Amino acid sequence: MKQLRIGHLYPKLLNIYGDGGNILALKKRYEWRGGEVIVNEINSGESISQNDIYFIGGGQDKQQIEVSRELLANKEFLISERDRGAVFLGICGGYQLFGHYYQPHNGEKLLGISLIDAYTVAGKERFIGNVTAETELFGKKMTLVGFENHSGLTYLQGETKPLGKILIGNGNNGADKTEGGHFKNVFGTYLHGSFLPKNPEFTDCLLELATNEKLEPLDDKTEKNAHDALIGKSY
Repeated sequence: MKQLRIGHLYPKLLNIYGDGGNILALKKRYEWRGGEVIVNEINSGESISQNDIYFIGGGQDKQQIEVSRELLANKEFLISERDRGAVFLGICGGYQLFGHYYQPHNGEKLLGISLIDAYTVAGKERFIGNVTAETELFGKKMTLVGFENHSGLTYLQGETKPLGKILIGNGNNGADKTEGGHFKNVFGTYLHGSFLPKNPEFTDCLLELATNEKLEPLDDKTEKNAHDALIGKSY
């Protein structure tokens, strides 16, 4: 197996609702197959080296202002990484900054880095609660679960497609029944909680995409029971 390098972007600024658990899920699920994982934390003012997976979490508007500046300083490199085939996962505020911009209620527009063709504007209502969505990415049908807490309304454009279709909750904007965004190997979602530990099948798909390896199945009975309990299944 290859050595997997994960770049954790600005964990001291964007890391709420257990978003750090996404790094843990990626790391442990690859190590359990015998792989080696290096996690590179990139904080304000630090340069970004090449990684297989880039992760960025969610946070408040104040933290997003600083992260917006940091991302813009590295925009050219991160776009080249996207085009090289690296995997990106952004949660909530990080997802918003993957697009062209986020416009808060008060204050200047926060520019994103246009990894995906999308934009976000602040809405009047805050969306809070559990979410269930369906996706057919990676050639398989999966049910995604998580927790949303955001007032931003995200709209996808062009070749950027939804991560999934909302069954329960509000997702991107509460109107078009979409959740998250996907372009090339870039994925964004509003789902906290943490997202990847709650969705082990999706986690493995990201790992396979990043490593170009077919992973051996794990004994995921506990993980699947926890996932299915959130969508009302019982055994």
